[in-house]
Amino acid sequence: MPLGCALNSERNPSEADMISDDLIQQMRAWRRHLHQHPEFGFEEVQTAAFVVKHLRSFGIDEIETGIGGTGVVATLRNGDGNRTIALRADMDCLRIHETTNLPHASRTPGLMHACGHDGHTATLLGAAAHLAHHPDFSGTIRFVFQPAEEWGQGMKAMIRDGLGSRLPFDEIYGLHNMPGLPVGHFVTRPGPFMGAEDNFAITVHGSGGHASRPHDCRDAILCACEIVSALQSIVSRNIDPVQLAVVSVTGIEGDNIRNAIASTARIEGDCRHFDDAVSARIEEAMHRIAKGIAAAHDCTAEITYDRVFVPLVNDPEATDHALHAATQTFGQANVNGQADRLGASEDFAQALSLAPGAFVLIGNGDSAPLHSPEYDFNDDALAHGAAWLVQLVKDRLPA
Repeated sequence: MPLGCALNSERNPSEADMISDDLIQQMRAWRRHLHQHPEFGFEEVQTAAFVVKHLRSFGIDEIETGIGGTGVVATLRNGDGNRTIALRADMDCLRIHETTNLPHASRTPGLMHACGHDGHTATLLGAAAHLAHHPDFSGTIRFVFQPAEEWGQGMKAMIRDGLGSRLPFDEIYGLHNMPGLPVGHFVTRPGPFMGAEDNFAITVHGSGGHASRPHDCRDAILCACEIVSALQSIVSRNIDPVQLAVVSVTGIEGDNIRNAIASTARIEGDCRHFDDAVSARIEEAMHRIAKGIAAAHDCTAEITYDRVFVPLVNDPEATDHALHAATQTFGQANVNGQADRLGASEDFAQALSLAPGAFVLIGNGDSAPLHSPEYDFNDDALAHGAAWLVQLVKDRLPA
């Protein structure tokens, strides 16, 4: 069957009926190849080369590489339409050792696609293949393959290299798979959808000494433990209850000498929220609590607070466009346009500062959770994601 032809009439009508069986099989092969060869953020050299090779095989020659280090932006034009739509996929993996024992499992110890970025890349490649061979649109499409999503630096790097300015667009859309959501289902919501992520570190400085003479010391560990307990009051007593916020201490360590009282202790953690004002309240309370408790122990505290991911806020009109295309490809019964907000963060949020857009989730079925060593992207989701991207282009850039 030629690339991009319609599926046969016996296929479930809720499936991607404009993506050919041949193309679906190619997407499966691409996805499994990428899964076997994962690359960490800003190291996606072979992944980017794989993407470029296939884009060229589709006849797409307007390709820029090295955007944001290892990112790729391909441009496809057709007709005389003057609008541009951007479609984004992420390419990086995680530093996790895979334990699935699947035939296509990672061949690189300590690295795996535990978040499904292999599937996202294959999905966007599939949409690019179909649109290149069946250009039923008028305007410009930018296919954005982003590096380093997992640690929140890739989109910023692409923007510094001209995405959105030298490579402009009028709208941008992205997708992510969701374990637990049935394959063939689609969810999103207008407005705040995914949380910001702030990271913090508190270093307590005391005065160490022999464990038998605590009265000669200023115990940094004791001080740090009180700070950890008090940090739990930030959300319960400093943030409006109608605002969602999470403050989590995820690590604590001292001098790690068994028979010595610690002179220093370091606390690390993670905060989630949907509002910059909430972030400011958290940071202010953290400084007050840490420094106040440190002073009570005759210690000092240094606090660093870094905003890594911004809140992901979907444009309402763009969300409507995303839902309209989803209804046509997933079926009305399988589309939820008022999904719950998620505390997880997503680097796509940075792109929404460039143009209106929307981020959506598609079902990955009954799989292991994201970031699990047992996770695998569900290949049955590929056709759904690609079909939605194609329909979105047809809707937003009508021929």
